[in-house]
Amino acid sequence: MIKRNAEPYAVGNTASQTPEYTAGGNVPSQAAESAAPGDVPSQTTEHTAIGNITSQAAEPSAAPGDISSQITEKPAAGDVPFHMLAAAQKQKKPSVNMNQIVGSQDILLICLDTLRYDAAIQEESAGTTPVLNQYGPWEKRQAPGNFTWPSHHSMFSGFLPAPFDAKHIADQELLFFPKGIGLGKKGPEGAYCFSGSTVMEGLAQEGYDTWCVGGVAFFDKRSDMGKVFPGYFQKSYWNPSFGCPVKDSTRNQVDFILKKLAPADPQKRIFLYLNVDAIHYPNYFYLDGAEHDSLDSHKAALRYVDGELGRLFDEWKNMRGGAFVICCSDHGTCYGEDGCHFHGINHPVVNTVPYKHFFL
Repeated sequence: MIKRNAEPYAVGNTASQTPEYTAGGNVPSQAAESAAPGDVPSQTTEHTAIGNITSQAAEPSAAPGDISSQITEKPAAGDVPFHMLAAAQKQKKPSVNMNQIVGSQDILLICLDTLRYDAAIQEESAGTTPVLNQYGPWEKRQAPGNFTWPSHHSMFSGFLPAPFDAKHIADQELLFFPKGIGLGKKGPEGAYCFSGSTVMEGLAQEGYDTWCVGGVAFFDKRSDMGKVFPGYFQKSYWNPSFGCPVKDSTRNQVDFILKKLAPADPQKRIFLYLNVDAIHYPNYFYLDGAEHDSLDSHKAALRYVDGELGRLFDEWKNMRGGAFVICCSDHGTCYGEDGCHFHGINHPVVNTVPYKHFFL
């Protein structure tokens, strides 16, 4: 059984202690060292290289809202025939126009890692997640993958969780539309069409500062695999106080973000990805007296996270004036249903996730 340190790692004043590195993926050697409790912030790493996106400059980036240069008369061979799929159903109006949001708003993508849809709506109905409740009900959606690795590759490429009853790709409301991958070059109404390998790369070309604050081990840059997702961002941060075994991980992440946010240029837009891992196992310590993880402790972890997100949202509004927020899970997890445990398998509670987007 994993025991959690009773005293959380203190994030403290990280601004002067945080070493920066400019070669994407090269983690300072001290990051592999074990820190004494309370001295974790010195391991928080940052990198400023997003990779070579200048090599893509040959394809001009369209201004937000202007995709006229991307429209072709006929779909290219092999493209998904959106026009034919849309003709078979009533055309749905998008809930938001991302071309109006990109460039005018900060954008937050908050992943509540491992959150189950059934747990989310039970807490919503009980009124025990008041912060998230005030931004509308959860939508039932299909997980992009059955564990963090495939789900995040999908989401970072613009493929967020799809509506649960979607029958084909045209049923989705695509907020971000990647060009030139067989989906055509004319994006669906309301979608932001981007160039590059990820949404973050596309937004960086629009002048966004792209931040990643990691949680689960796939964002721990002390391992080779843990460098992959952070490498998609201009700036990325992780330290052990953000990790799954730390009871106050979300509080530590929010404290850290707010310290970074205070000196940020108010004229430069920010895209923040936050991986909240408190709901991921182990989570038994969020439920008094519990000795092992369960659906009840999973829901207790969500209640804890809700309070910390309230601090983040309030301060973001105070410092930055608002933002567009995408909040969702990447996959669910099993607690013995049908003999299944954890995730990385296909099971209805793994494949069904909550989703919402809203403005602060």
